[in-house]
Amino acid sequence: MKILVLNDSRAGHLNQCLAFAKLLNAEYTVANVRYPKRFLKALSYLFDKMGIYSDALFECTVPDGRFDIVVAAGSTTAYPLKVIARKLGAKSVSMMLPRGYRYDADVIFAQEHDTPPKAANIFPIAANFSFVSPSGLFHSSTPSIGIVIGGDNSVFHLSVDRLEKQLQTITDTFPGYTFAVTTSPRTSKEIETLLERVTFGYKVIYSSNPINPIPDFLDQCERVFITQDSTSMISESVSYGSAYIEVLPLEGEGENKFSRLVKRLEEEGYLHVFDGTFGMANRKIDFRELLRKAGF
Repeated sequence: MKILVLNDSRAGHLNQCLAFAKLLNAEYTVANVRYPKRFLKALSYLFDKMGIYSDALFECTVPDGRFDIVVAAGSTTAYPLKVIARKLGAKSVSMMLPRGYRYDADVIFAQEHDTPPKAANIFPIAANFSFVSPSGLFHSSTPSIGIVIGGDNSVFHLSVDRLEKQLQTITDTFPGYTFAVTTSPRTSKEIETLLERVTFGYKVIYSSNPINPIPDFLDQCERVFITQDSTSMISESVSYGSAYIEVLPLEGEGENKFSRLVKRLEEEGYLHVFDGTFGMANRKIDFRELLRKAGF
């Protein structure tokens, strides 16, 4: 099986597509997609509604050869997915609900928090597809706690004071444990300064050491705490290992995709929202079983 992955240069979208290919143990090739002009993307919505498939709207160099599946995620690749799949005679797979476009890809994996409609080609998923593979960046011979810290996004603010109190509660509750901490590309300098003041058994400040030990935390740690700002980090945490997952709530107003995702996962026993107490949620999503149900 050969898979063509369409890349819109958004890591979260690309990672879902790569997870799809890796979970199938398939050979894959990545092709970049872009609209050279903004109005061309706007035009793609109209073309899609009219059933017009034209590769003149976007730029994508499709490699030579035969592909069985074309997979994509996000609005930038939603229309090119169908155009290229038709041209190649391949099955089209969307890893997200392509809002604004017709839901007529051969297979659509739609996050439950997006409240997808019921259709034979739409398969609801509790979290984003993830492929987790530890790389040996972290190992502890003693009981350990993992802490994954993100940063501000469009709806949440990561407060230094609140995080400091959360960290104090965690470290006070688990004396004798090894604490392993990592930040992310979004982590602010203020948060990094806070972490520099605290002694941990293992620490990664991403801005100065851009590595990803999260798979190793999920593999090695008894509990993993993750800030609420990243759907991809949360999705990884509920798809691998046996760690109890705690989500650290952030400051924000109103309901949003992050809060809906976390609420649904908590209701189904995949994680616990940290409120000063600690849960026992370590249920894991079997994405390979989801692929089998979708006919792969």
